[in-house]
Amino acid sequence: MNYNWNWKIFWEPVAAGNGVYWEWMVSGLAWTLSTGLLAWVIALLIGVVIGVIRTTPLIWAVRLGNAWVELFRNIPLLVQMFLWYFVLPEVLPFGLGTMMKQMDPPWASFAPAVLCLGFYTSARVAEQVKAGIQSLPRGQTLAGTALGLTMVQTYRYVTLPMAFRIVIPPFTSEFMNIIKNSSVALTIGLLELTQRASDMSEYTFQTFEAFTAATTLYIMVTLIVVYGMRQLEKKVQVPGFIGTGGQGGGR
Repeated sequence: MNYNWNWKIFWEPVAAGNGVYWEWMVSGLAWTLSTGLLAWVIALLIGVVIGVIRTTPLIWAVRLGNAWVELFRNIPLLVQMFLWYFVLPEVLPFGLGTMMKQMDPPWASFAPAVLCLGFYTSARVAEQVKAGIQSLPRGQTLAGTALGLTMVQTYRYVTLPMAFRIVIPPFTSEFMNIIKNSSVALTIGLLELTQRASDMSEYTFQTFEAFTAATTLYIMVTLIVVYGMRQLEKKVQVPGFIGTGGQGGGR
């Protein structure tokens, strides 16, 4: 391929705005990480609750949890993004809906993107929490009951601490997915990393440089996440129960 790379473009002034192009990319990365991290908090909080109630003997709770998972898992992410951005303000009470529509950029796009990614990913987290709980030996729950613990106490002190250790590897994948899925927010105007790379490409016609930089930043973030989660997994693993990297040990 006969292409003249121009990496100096990142230090050139932005054609429409202040600063230089590398600052654009850093700004996009900051919005990507902010969106992903806040959405992950929402996904983790809701997903753990939904995953737990799907393993309880309460039939109505199990059905409610199943409905939640099927709803958010089976609607494409792009469609959900549009629903949160265009439809939600119209169905909310007038005052709240008007407030959402009158929010200044980029918050008008940031809030729906965080909510959309959080709720969408919560269904996947719930499925993993459920699988982690069900993978535990039944004797652990029975032991908690034999000790006189209530169902809530059994989950709190016996089941969940072990289940969380099991689901760290899939949680790592979901965290990386939520960072990458944040790129869908460009469709509602959020100036995250992919949108910034696209803008830079349109202004400078240096497409390869713009998207190579974006790709490199995504890879760096995911590598940091993988390394951090591996260290966490090593720290919290129970010898003889689960091995490093999610490989099962003796039970």
